[in-house]
Amino acid sequence: MKISQDKSFEQIKSALKQRERMAMSPLATRSKDGLRRLHEEKLEMDYRQAFSLDVDRILHSLAYTRYIDKTQVFYLTQNDHITHRVLHVQLVSKIARTIGRFLGLNEDLIEAISLGHDIGHAPFGHDGESFLSKLCRDCGIGYFYHNVQSVQFLDKVERKGTGRNLCLQTLDGILCHDGEIHNRALEPERGKTFQDLEKEISKKKTDPETKLIPMTLEGCVVRMADTVSYIGRDIEDAIRLQMIRRSDLPVEAVKLLGNTNGTIIYNLVTDIIKNSFQNLHISFSLDVSDALKRLKDFNIENIYLNPKIKNFTDQIRRLFEMLFVTYLSDIEKENRSSVIFTNFLENMSEDYIENHCGAEIVRDFIAGMTDQYFLRQCPEKMRPEFQVCS
Repeated sequence: MKISQDKSFEQIKSALKQRERMAMSPLATRSKDGLRRLHEEKLEMDYRQAFSLDVDRILHSLAYTRYIDKTQVFYLTQNDHITHRVLHVQLVSKIARTIGRFLGLNEDLIEAISLGHDIGHAPFGHDGESFLSKLCRDCGIGYFYHNVQSVQFLDKVERKGTGRNLCLQTLDGILCHDGEIHNRALEPERGKTFQDLEKEISKKKTDPETKLIPMTLEGCVVRMADTVSYIGRDIEDAIRLQMIRRSDLPVEAVKLLGNTNGTIIYNLVTDIIKNSFQNLHISFSLDVSDALKRLKDFNIENIYLNPKIKNFTDQIRRLFEMLFVTYLSDIEKENRSSVIFTNFLENMSEDYIENHCGAEIVRDFIAGMTDQYFLRQCPEKMRPEFQVCS
């Protein structure tokens, strides 16, 4: 019976490889080319292809579970219709897979990168990222970036410090997603190795100006889709919270892209497909790229830097500082009753403990917290109150 099943799996995998050869663009990343650090014998009989397996491993990771209570843009806001991180990554995945399907790319790789790209986000979104980055720099462990931390979680922290053993192409796409950077076109830097991945991580921690380019077209698609997914959605959330009005949107951008999330996504996705089909790069047209840049600039000025969402910034910053100092002291004093021991370091692999200093361990612990868990670790009298919004 076992022999029969093994032959069936081999036939299935052979058929899937054949389908990829026939259906995918010659520029796509084949599943057979997925590279892992650790060769696992048991995978030989696994009917799942390399990047499909990565999707499953990310979906079943503890870090993915915590997306459910991670801020996207607006934190401490009681409104059930405001976007959280878990919805954002699902939107990125859907948009990116739509683009990938029309371009003949590997949708499994696209999905894996999309679902994992924001796993390293600290509590309270980009504000939390900024607070944690300063604390990390003060301790001499470099800048904190959520894309670098996403790789850290999946490669070094998950499964009690042994990691998920994901493919290089998946980890590279996650590291290089940098959705905040505006690019009209992206051409992959092919031929990277795991050594290149480590070098890029090290450079990014040291120099924030380090430019990261994905090694696959699939990674380039996710990077573009990241922007497509949040630009209109953040506008809708801001309108819902009465921070801006739809009539405030820049006229030049609205003419080309529309003024609702649905039309903005449709027009951006259509433009990417038209300009990227059978090309060596993923790109927008010049006019659409300029219109998107105007929308980005509008969002930065009127949403992301709007004082209305900065009411608790100083309070949250102080809580980050307090928790970081407390946990670092607990490690130095070996206070094993501390939550950093009981909820994080307990049963952690020796390899993780030996290769991470105290500040890096604290960074990983805090970065992995959900917003609510973070607040529960703070004295009740110091916790900010949620704002009730319609």
